[in-house]
Amino acid sequence: MWIARQALWVLPATIAAIGGYTDYRWRRIPNWLTVPGLALGIAVNAIAGRWAGAKASLLGAGLGLLLLLPFVLVRSLGAGDWKLVGALGAFLGPRHLILVLFATVLIAGVMAFVLVVWNKRVAQTLRNMGRLLTAFLSLHLPGQDLSLDNPETLKVPFGIAMAIATILYAISHVWQW
Repeated sequence: MWIARQALWVLPATIAAIGGYTDYRWRRIPNWLTVPGLALGIAVNAIAGRWAGAKASLLGAGLGLLLLLPFVLVRSLGAGDWKLVGALGAFLGPRHLILVLFATVLIAGVMAFVLVVWNKRVAQTLRNMGRLLTAFLSLHLPGQDLSLDNPETLKVPFGIAMAIATILYAISHVWQW
């Protein structure tokens, strides 16, 4: 049991690290990582916590996929990032996943700020944020030029932010045991 509980922290950190690396290196998070990661998360939680563990695992995966689906649909988040969150949710469960996602958003925000300032695109970014807010309030899509499909758009590798947040969170929990 103790080993299974430790695996609940080491395995998602490892999967997140691989996902972060592939996102950095190739700007993709592959299915060969996310799909088995989802199944492994459910299996390890079922072993460690029986039915309650399996239930928490399924809820974590479902919550992660549900929360980020709108961002995938408007093309502001890649499907690989989305599937990585689902796989990590299967390991972490809903309570821990929410905390990791919050940390991920903060890290991605810092990364985005540095990227915008580094590329001297502050004014353009502020205009784009205004367009995004207008589109959101009017319940319309913002347009292709503000999506991942535009090659000129600055893109923050969400997988890297997710990897950093997951690894730090896992380290904080392994040290507690």
